[in-house]
Amino acid sequence: MMLDLAGVKTGSRVLDVGAGAGDSALMAARRTRPTGHVLATDISASMLEIAAESAGHERLTNLSTRVADAQHLDLASESFDAAISRNCLMLSPVYRRALSEIRRVLTPGGRFAAIVYSTPDRCPYFSIPHAIAFRVGRLTSPPVEEFGEFRLSAPGLLPEAFSSAGFRDVTVHTVSTRRRFPSLSDAMQFARGPLPVRELMIRLSPSEQAQAWTEIERALAPFVGPNGYDSPCEVLIGVGMK
Repeated sequence: MMLDLAGVKTGSRVLDVGAGAGDSALMAARRTRPTGHVLATDISASMLEIAAESAGHERLTNLSTRVADAQHLDLASESFDAAISRNCLMLSPVYRRALSEIRRVLTPGGRFAAIVYSTPDRCPYFSIPHAIAFRVGRLTSPPVEEFGEFRLSAPGLLPEAFSSAGFRDVTVHTVSTRRRFPSLSDAMQFARGPLPVRELMIRLSPSEQAQAWTEIERALAPFVGPNGYDSPCEVLIGVGMK
């Protein structure tokens, strides 16, 4: 859906912002070949190495990678037909600057589509670990609604951010998804990885961390059924045109 909304098609020059291990960039590369090209960017060189390796396995020669901060894209203006970003924009410290940079590198009429998480109550897999870490560590700033994945979830905030950066024809689509893992153990293993949770946990003492992870596992257990861990995970897809 994100690729459709961004207008990614055969021949498109596509920028993936915060590409991580490259899942979305690989999808875009399959769509744009043989004449298009995808540039996957991220601040993590190790993640981009995974993306490049995956592209190599599929012989997707139209995908390249570059270490880059979304807030300071060292790319020529008006050099991409479309831009995409999955689960990254809300983690950019100054996301308004990132939006302005993304708009700058788009050609006139180019579209940007970004997936961000909805409100904490609609994303328990992420909000529960945050809330427990805040409580156990007696942390007061920032509140969970403004932290990490949820910074762009408040009503009206995402379209306002797009419009303030100069995008036009801005729309936001609400999409119901699921967060699934084969088991609670798998869900817990993944929960220890995302950056916002790691940033919270390092603010806790070792004993507080142990207590928090125990409580998190207990709180996530009710989402486990016959087919493993399964919880709702609503997302928003913001779209704007240059």
